[in-house]
Amino acid sequence: MGKSEETMKTHVAVLPSPGIGHFIPLLELAKHLVINHNCLVSFLVITTEASAAQTQLLESPLLPVDLHVINLPPVDVFIQEDMLLTRLCVIVHENLVSIRAAIEQKRPDALVIDIFGTEAIDICDELSIPTYSFFTASANLLSFSLYLPTLDKEVDCEFRELPGPIHVPGCNPTRAEDLLDQVQDRKSNEYKWYLFHVSRLAMASGIFINSFYELEPVTLQALRENPFYKRIGTPPVHPVGPLVKEDEAMTETSAECLNWLDTQPTDSVLYISLGSGGTLTAEQMTELAHGLEMSKQRFIWVVRKPTDVSASDAFFTAGRGEDNPTMYLPEGFIRRTEGIGLVIQSWAPQVSVLRHPSTGGFLTHCGWNSILESVVHGVPMIAWPLYAEQRMNAAMLSKETRIAVKPGAVGPGKGLVGRKEIERVVRTVLEGEEGTAMRKRVRELKESAAKVLNCGGSSCQELSRVVDSWKRNRLKSTS
Repeated sequence: MGKSEETMKTHVAVLPSPGIGHFIPLLELAKHLVINHNCLVSFLVITTEASAAQTQLLESPLLPVDLHVINLPPVDVFIQEDMLLTRLCVIVHENLVSIRAAIEQKRPDALVIDIFGTEAIDICDELSIPTYSFFTASANLLSFSLYLPTLDKEVDCEFRELPGPIHVPGCNPTRAEDLLDQVQDRKSNEYKWYLFHVSRLAMASGIFINSFYELEPVTLQALRENPFYKRIGTPPVHPVGPLVKEDEAMTETSAECLNWLDTQPTDSVLYISLGSGGTLTAEQMTELAHGLEMSKQRFIWVVRKPTDVSASDAFFTAGRGEDNPTMYLPEGFIRRTEGIGLVIQSWAPQVSVLRHPSTGGFLTHCGWNSILESVVHGVPMIAWPLYAEQRMNAAMLSKETRIAVKPGAVGPGKGLVGRKEIERVVRTVLEGEEGTAMRKRVRELKESAAKVLNCGGSSCQELSRVVDSWKRNRLKSTS
């Protein structure tokens, strides 16, 4: 493509914060802008403490030509505490000088950030560049996040000390114990950083949300129509999801998984993966193994080395090789489950596994990307939340959407999920009437997800309207 042709395209800069859970959806948005909306995208990559999994994504030969990866130089970051959100926010803050330089070097027509990149709004305001937030989690979390500054002013105690659930305007109530980790201690830096960023969402020109109406109808309607959100100055909310990873590199592990799945009956296999960053304790890993064995159901289990430190222990090391984690499984487990189960170390081709007709269930940590991938491929879930907002997601999936079953006692501070309970939920999803009903509902959502992303679908149209506004503004500025 010639230089003059390139300069005619609408130029969009996309800035994800670190972490594969933010990186993947913003990369998928960038691909859609290039492929479906004829944009030129500068994808700004914060390389400070980048995970191996993030680096591998950008090495894909399948990235479109007009998606230009711009690696920001790494910076030294000193963080006194090791809390996940604080670490993310400090890393982004320390990269602001490099972010400004990249934007000034090749001025975009718009900048798209995620929730932890709101400090870049100040830079773009100075340069008269519209900034859009891409909220990579659920509409449920977005509505709570927009309500949080009001809640912060009205409530003096910790939210978990409130006598009843949190009533977010226009939305279904949320139990305080299910709220995301970052708001459980209002004196912590985690809370202060989260409140800081969500308080600035109103400064954006618009908010993209990785969801769609059929998945979260009550919440998305509230965001559009409830007077509270208008009163606090919420910018237009654009549901553009589900944007999920559609391809992945094939490896020997991929071939092993898919070849094994090819030999299994339809809807018979439980896929078990706790995301890019999730880990179990050694004791919980043992109980999960025994529960799987007792269920006598087929499974693929992505096993990661256990830890008693933090459920998000692998967040910044996703994709990095590690010692053989299968040594932490009960003695003889792999031998006893041979032919019924397949144990994979650290990583599996999740999209390909969920897409396969033999996969009948997904035990997931309830990260939003994994949830959307499961919905897109019509797979019911066992909700096993570990950290961040995953308890909120699990509650929504099991109670509202009813496409997941949640084990009793699962979650930080809740104690151990025993092997008999694990056996029960595995059988429920793969054998029981409840599992059949969940499978029917999630496959209806699968059809809806395909429709909204097609040309003329609601998500495609939402993104088209915003891109058209960028193109009109570009024409005005050049005329």
